[in-house]
Amino acid sequence: MALSPKLARTLLRLVEGEIIPASSAKGKIIDILISENIIYQKGKHRKTLELINAEGLHLYLANQLQINDLGEYVSLLENEGASRAEYVRVTADSKGSKERAFKGFLVNSYDPIEAKLNNQLIKIEPSLGSFIFIYDYETFKIPEDITLVGVENTRNFIHIEEQRYLFGNVNPMFVSRYPQNQSKDFIKWMKSIPNEYLHFGDFDLAGIGIYLNEYKRHLSARSRFFIPDNIRSAIRNHGNRDRYDHQKMNFKSEQIEEPDLLKLLEIIKFEKKGLDQEYFID
Repeated sequence: MALSPKLARTLLRLVEGEIIPASSAKGKIIDILISENIIYQKGKHRKTLELINAEGLHLYLANQLQINDLGEYVSLLENEGASRAEYVRVTADSKGSKERAFKGFLVNSYDPIEAKLNNQLIKIEPSLGSFIFIYDYETFKIPEDITLVGVENTRNFIHIEEQRYLFGNVNPMFVSRYPQNQSKDFIKWMKSIPNEYLHFGDFDLAGIGIYLNEYKRHLSARSRFFIPDNIRSAIRNHGNRDRYDHQKMNFKSEQIEEPDLLKLLEIIKFEKKGLDQEYFID
């Protein structure tokens, strides 16, 4: 997936504060940015687009497309005489390829987990304030009774100890969704092992969409959406109505086969609110 010159210029207009017609910016990247709540699409007939999360856009461009500076990237595209050094500085790639500096993904655990990496025994037990990055994930082996918990929010991934009370019925190892471009490596690894997957994300339309589009469609029956017992009262008393108003469904509810997830969707629609997963950090 590449960022075309036209789309790069359009995104730069949004960064500069413009509100633009939705018809002038279409494509998979725009759809992703809308679903990630980075760009807000407003209106029914004459739809418009507005940037509401500049930092989120910067992280997406850097992690997914290796574009470190959108303004300089646009200037580079317009400068036929740009040097390789200039290209490296802007895109972190001297040949314009999409090869990432690192493959793999971040893992975390509040209890020690015995694992194997390159046929060597290792212990997943990060010190406070640190994580473990699994690079050679193709050789990474964990016990089958470990449930992989995919964590959507960075702060929740950092503070897993404060959320221990949520996961008393599973033996978890936590995997960060970010950097987002690493999630494909995680999916590839998950397909090679029998372990169950539990998605811990935001309790809103965007969070459900991320789960269904990025994980459920690949892992099928081995995956489920984590829903705390008190979710109804939590959304009612602490949910955010703006999150609901600013999001749209990028999935079809009739395709959902998880009864508990359907109930969650009904609660979100009834309350017309969304809830950040950060609420559950004790």
